[in-house]
Amino acid sequence: MPALTSHTDLAVEGIRHLGYPDYFRVMLTVFKVAGALVLILPFFKGRIKEWAYAGFAITMIAAFISHWVVDGFGAQTLFPLFIFAILITSYIFHEKLSKYQNESNSTLKTNNYVVSGVPQ
Repeated sequence: MPALTSHTDLAVEGIRHLGYPDYFRVMLTVFKVAGALVLILPFFKGRIKEWAYAGFAITMIAAFISHWVVDGFGAQTLFPLFIFAILITSYIFHEKLSKYQNESNSTLKTNNYVVSGVPQ
């Protein structure tokens, strides 16, 4: 829930502790919420979903590196990698589902059945 609690003292101090300016926290919150909406809402398709996945991947890798450089290797350092693994799993299943839906839609469009003896 860090995206929804970015204005708490803990979140402000966490970003400051990593050496990032305060505006970065607000910008990150806006992009996380926008990316989450793109991934959740079904009417967003194609490249925009891929960009949302890429944005989250970059964010999680950067969080891992930031925590490792500032705090050393620990549980807080591994948490972004755990979220990254969930993100990769989601992306793989999203691609499989999209491929399946595209194949079934193309099959439905290419099957032209002739009911009468006269071709249409």
